[in-house]
Amino acid sequence: MGKIIAVVNQKGGVGKTTTTVNLTSALGELNKRCLLVDIDPQGNATSGLGADKRRITVSAYEVLIGSSEPQQAVLHTAYKNVDVLPSGIRLAGAEIEMVELERRESRLKAALAALRDQYDYLFIDCPPSLGLLTLNALCAADTLLVPIQCEYYALEGLSQLMATIRQVKRLYNPSLELEGVLLTMYDGRLNLTQQVVAEVKKFFPRKVFASSIPRSVRLSEAPSFGKPINYYDRGSRGAVAYDALARELCGMKPLRT
Repeated sequence: MGKIIAVVNQKGGVGKTTTTVNLTSALGELNKRCLLVDIDPQGNATSGLGADKRRITVSAYEVLIGSSEPQQAVLHTAYKNVDVLPSGIRLAGAEIEMVELERRESRLKAALAALRDQYDYLFIDCPPSLGLLTLNALCAADTLLVPIQCEYYALEGLSQLMATIRQVKRLYNPSLELEGVLLTMYDGRLNLTQQVVAEVKKFFPRKVFASSIPRSVRLSEAPSFGKPINYYDRGSRGAVAYDALARELCGMKPLRT
């Protein structure tokens, strides 16, 4: 049975989609079968794996409102062991429509129950908000991966996120746990980075990944080509970092670099 990991932080620009796309792809190269579930209406994770959003006829929207089965929405990608349940423009109105539906907070959980046996990992790329779509991800997930950028306002909003997680555990998903916190946009040469790292480790003791993601132009370029970083520039620092994270996540020894 596959492990469901929601990549979540209501603060935008912290590397959620970058992490979801590249971690999924890195795990695929380690022979782990992966499904990326894109519930962000912007659909950047979908296009980041090379899918043409304009040609998608069945997306996460149809799955969430119940007009299509989840198997109908899954697309195979050009990348090893990686499938995607894509986002689409219609997803932008899903939260309004879902308010009237029964068990509106657990519709994604029910959908992924039909898919999880086919994969080792299912990653949910969440929107930068704590609305009904993100609530669905929190109810469906086994664990949470929280990217935090190494910048001044890194911990801004995290108290609200953790309060939401506690409420979800109490009301809907008592087994939900924190997989780990991932430091992104990392530059060890900066004093600010060291200060942020110290704060994050104080806030999340023993839950910060040893792997961190550096600032990288190549990481920023890769999505415009519809490629994960390990296919766009395998030798780049970003590709090496996500390979290390993938190995850490699944308990493998890191490669020597």
